[in-house]
Amino acid sequence: MENDPVNNPAHYTRLNPQPLDVIEAWHLNFHAGQVVKYIARAGFKGDALEDLKKARFYLNRWIETLEEERG
Repeated sequence: MENDPVNNPAHYTRLNPQPLDVIEAWHLNFHAGQVVKYIARAGFKGDALEDLKKARFYLNRWIETLEEERG
C-alpha cells in the first residue's frame, strides 16, 4: 500500500489490523483510542519514548475522569 500521510500513513499501515480499525471495532472511547494509537506507533513515527509518554498522558486522563465520576 502506498504511503499517504493523511489516509494511509506508513507508521500505521505497517500494522494489521491498523489501530483505527481496532479502535472502531472495540468501540474505544477517545482516551483509550489515543493510548492504543500512541503505543502502536511508538518508535515508528519519531521518538518511542515521546509516544509512550503521550500514551501515559491519555491513560492518566482516562483514570482521572473515572475517579472523578466515582467521587
